[in-house]
Amino acid sequence: MYPKLLSAHPKVLLVFPTLPSFASFRNPPEILNQISQHRHSIKLKPRIKCTANSNNGVGATNNWEKWMPRHFFAAEKVFGAISGATSSPIAQYISSPTTFLHRVDPRIKMAWLLALVILPARSDVKIRLGVVTYLALLSIWIQPTEVWKDQLGRVTLLCGILFVLLGLSTDSAPSLLSSRSPPHSVTGLPSPPASFEGYKYVIMKLGPLQLTRKGLSAASTAACLTFTIFQSASLCLTTTTPEQLAFSLRWFILPLANLGVPVAEVILTLLLSLRFINLVFDEVRNVALGIVSRRIKWQQLTTLETIDVFFTYIRRIFNNIYSHAAQITQAMIVRGFRGDCDSHQVLLSAGSSTKMANIISCSCLVGLICAATLSRYVYF
Repeated sequence: MYPKLLSAHPKVLLVFPTLPSFASFRNPPEILNQISQHRHSIKLKPRIKCTANSNNGVGATNNWEKWMPRHFFAAEKVFGAISGATSSPIAQYISSPTTFLHRVDPRIKMAWLLALVILPARSDVKIRLGVVTYLALLSIWIQPTEVWKDQLGRVTLLCGILFVLLGLSTDSAPSLLSSRSPPHSVTGLPSPPASFEGYKYVIMKLGPLQLTRKGLSAASTAACLTFTIFQSASLCLTTTTPEQLAFSLRWFILPLANLGVPVAEVILTLLLSLRFINLVFDEVRNVALGIVSRRIKWQQLTTLETIDVFFTYIRRIFNNIYSHAAQITQAMIVRGFRGDCDSHQVLLSAGSSTKMANIISCSCLVGLICAATLSRYVYF
């Protein structure tokens, strides 16, 4: 009888406690009741096994990959453009050939940067266009050919897109208010004088978009200011060493030390930042060049695999940058730096500058300030 009870669940192993005595076998119904209660207390756990199946009977675990889009990112063109960038990018000092701006005092260059940021925003459109033209011609004269072609092309494209977007979207929304004034023939008032007939607020219409005087002013201000900031900073950094820039900034903010401003710490941070910019450009270009040299077959990669390559690229850049930062830190510690910028002396100099170059630069700066100031009161 007991084998028949246990045969219903052949895979279930029932372990019974040791019976105390032989006398307990004299009551078979009680034994059957205990066995039945023990069977119902056991919870069976189902086992589920999943296997891949295909039409030909062979497991195909990678069938989902054919549904992923391919060639979604132009990775080959992106890495090619980065690796083919110029070896003299923005914010890198170019020592040769020595030009006129190399002989100008760095403090005068800092004053020029401040004036070129403030004046275009508060001057006439003609002054803004004149400043842009002046900077473009100066870049062609000062910088090497491969440098100014790359920089001027990119900055001009960015400013052109910004000008078109702001010019056509600043005042293109239709007015919600309409004039309720009756015509002049009804009121008996005289017509506007003929001198106002040539004035037009709307300069050009392009479907639902329109270019107005307000949009032209906003677009020209934004585009000229963007071009001025990028190109003037590029000219200053390509003709001035980081030490000279740190010296000029310290000369301007040194009186703030009496107010508790940590001038030495600010100057040291600026100097390290200017030195670190070149390392960032080099790492971005070198890592991209390493990926291009491996001849990756991008056509065979899915979108997720391409994204993984991009993340690996970014991760490698940050690892190399952190490695360079650790090396710079060790070099500063070896040279005696212990965290106190006031006790650690940093030797900075203005470099070599000629008197004639300084006079010409100051004269041009004064002329620009006078022209920008008079443009608000004198109409050409």
